[in-house]
Amino acid sequence: MGALHQGHLDLIRASLDRNCYTVCSIFVNPTQFNDPKDLEKYPRTLSSDSEMLLKAGCNLLYAPDVTEIYPKVAITPPSFDMMGMDRVMEGKFRPGHFDGVVQVVYRLLDLVKPDQLFMGLKDYQQQAIIGRMILALNLPVFLVSVETTREADGLAMSSRNARLTPEWRAKAPVIYETLHAIKIDILAGKNIDHVEAFYFSKLTKLGFRMEYLDSCNPYTLQPIHKFKEKAVVCIALWAGEVRLIDNILIMA
Repeated sequence: MGALHQGHLDLIRASLDRNCYTVCSIFVNPTQFNDPKDLEKYPRTLSSDSEMLLKAGCNLLYAPDVTEIYPKVAITPPSFDMMGMDRVMEGKFRPGHFDGVVQVVYRLLDLVKPDQLFMGLKDYQQQAIIGRMILALNLPVFLVSVETTREADGLAMSSRNARLTPEWRAKAPVIYETLHAIKIDILAGKNIDHVEAFYFSKLTKLGFRMEYLDSCNPYTLQPIHKFKEKAVVCIALWAGEVRLIDNILIMA
């Protein structure tokens, strides 16, 4: 959606490493914002984004306007069963969010017709649902998931980080530190429910306004209470006035 940072450029580079021609779309999608104020605040930096993409070697920038993506004659994607993946975590706190995500990604895939789609693992739930859409609708595109790009102190790169106050920016690295500690505890065989409750409370005491801290099946996104080979731990919280998300994959 624009406001590019190094994480986005890493997606471009991952694509360039595997493809002869790389297309980047920039579109601030109004249908995936629950709060109109959040849509208004979202940075529009198309000029600087274009320069960054040019330097990164991107072949084409596709920056449609709203009427091109959502014409007056509505174009809706075929329906498919998200199997409850849209009702947990982000879906619980941002109802309808993934309807907007699915709608715009389907539309972009239909317009651009790529062979491969590159998505970052920072938005783990989002890429999992898009993967489900591709499978359910038998779309002719291969999803490539790219590792989260982080700052030197571990904070996941995000366009929202620029809105953190100095105080909250100093605190923010504890988010990934917490995820890493949870990974260690789960691999050590500790009770998942107890681990989640402990770190949820710890982050709350540090001043974060917690939304969720969930250990899930990495394929279905449903909560797990016992670790079996693979899991993903996802977190969402407010650092002051800025909402941040992150996750960590766990494999035995």
